[in-house]
Amino acid sequence: MTKKPVMETDLTHTNERFSVLSESSEFLNLILNNINSCIMLLDKDLKLRAYNDPLLSIFSNKKNENLLYRKCGDVIGCAYQIQEEKLCGNTSMCRTCELRISALQSYANNEAIFKKRVSKPFFNFEGEKLNKHLQFSTRLFSYQKEKYIILILEDITDLVNMKEKLNNLENDLPKK
Repeated sequence: MTKKPVMETDLTHTNERFSVLSESSEFLNLILNNINSCIMLLDKDLKLRAYNDPLLSIFSNKKNENLLYRKCGDVIGCAYQIQEEKLCGNTSMCRTCELRISALQSYANNEAIFKKRVSKPFFNFEGEKLNKHLQFSTRLFSYQKEKYIILILEDITDLVNMKEKLNNLENDLPKK
């Protein structure tokens, strides 16, 4: 019987969570930027304070643009905000926006929201309006006496579209 190779690093010699990595901000940044989900840190006004790299390729509708201190809907290319030429929070759809409502619930009530789904129109880099299906989670986060909202966004459009196609194929099959 052959032994499995063992990684010989300090990181593998502990059963702790990520607290063992607290001394290595470089390693934590590498982890955050290699996650497929967009991770956004929002303030009480839903303005972007920090984010990981996937946000730039998945949701931002403008290349090479400074996204910090801009409202969430503006950052992710919300179609309502762009079409109505209003700031995020002031469009006709903001009152019913599940992303906004969940983020504010997390902030106001310290309520964690897990894996909710929403379908919304967005604009991409080419200015095309696309419907995207998103899965998201929000949670209150405190750091240095300030409160923030962590918003984790996943674009599940391809998954939802494949499920719909599969359902359509199943419905088209002859009944036995």
